[in-house]
Amino acid sequence: MTAGMRLANLGAFDDQLPDARRLHVALARWNHRRMAVGKPGDNWLRDLAEDQRMLVAEGRFIEAFRAHVAPLVAEVPTDPDGFIAWFEALKDDGPGQWDPLFDWLAGEASLDEMKWFLTQEAAGEAGFDDLVALTQVKLPARPKLELARNYWDEMGRGNMGGMHGPMLDRTVAGLDLAPSIEGTLWQSLCLANTMTAFATTRRYTYQSIGALGVVELTAPTRVASVADGLKRLGASPEQRKYFQLHAQLDVEHSRAWNAEALQPLVSEDPACARLIAEGAVMRLICGEQCFDAYRVHLWAHADPVSFAAE
Repeated sequence: MTAGMRLANLGAFDDQLPDARRLHVALARWNHRRMAVGKPGDNWLRDLAEDQRMLVAEGRFIEAFRAHVAPLVAEVPTDPDGFIAWFEALKDDGPGQWDPLFDWLAGEASLDEMKWFLTQEAAGEAGFDDLVALTQVKLPARPKLELARNYWDEMGRGNMGGMHGPMLDRTVAGLDLAPSIEGTLWQSLCLANTMTAFATTRRYTYQSIGALGVVELTAPTRVASVADGLKRLGASPEQRKYFQLHAQLDVEHSRAWNAEALQPLVSEDPACARLIAEGAVMRLICGEQCFDAYRVHLWAHADPVSFAAE
């Protein structure tokens, strides 16, 4: 499967948000506000009005994105075994897989280049633990239990030092990174905004399950390359820990997610297979857009002969 599309024109849904960057910066700022722990205040009506406006912008973006990927998922199998086989094949032939960026990060990137890459990734991190927690609401028992087990691992199985989110935060602090919405490419913001839209909008629950599942399926090889690159560049074990952990743990997570979440859901409701597939393909396309944009930035002044494999 190839992406067969780009997202450059998927931002123009509102006269006030005429392009992709403006849309995704606005969505990112809104998501930051609405996902934060809040307190009652006098501005709640103003906030609700903003929520309504941004929900419309978000919905238009997601629905246009769904329309673009519809041909890619039109023939997805709806029997459980056939669907799992289709889903697992995304690891090799899904959009963005085996991008040459990651071999380069492992073997050639400078420390400054690696730090730029990680800053983009950190700014586009939507919080896998929170996304899983939001997605599991009202799921059937068996998939719900699998998402609960996944969440417990994200929580370090009750050990604060093993929590995955703070582990990434320690990498960011240790490398002196300063991620910000304004300093992040729109493609990375788009990825986080898409994942957040799926997890916070109940009509996209199946898409969220597909998107989260395909992260577990496809991430291990990429994060292993990042870990290798950090080791080559002299980063401390603490700074590499997040990536080394996910290179191993996500393989187990993916097998369990497919067997205990995807297969039971498709068995119970074959029509959800296409929706799960939508989420998976949309997430992979978002990643592909990021990798393309990262290479444009990082390789802009490099010898093109070195990257002939692109």
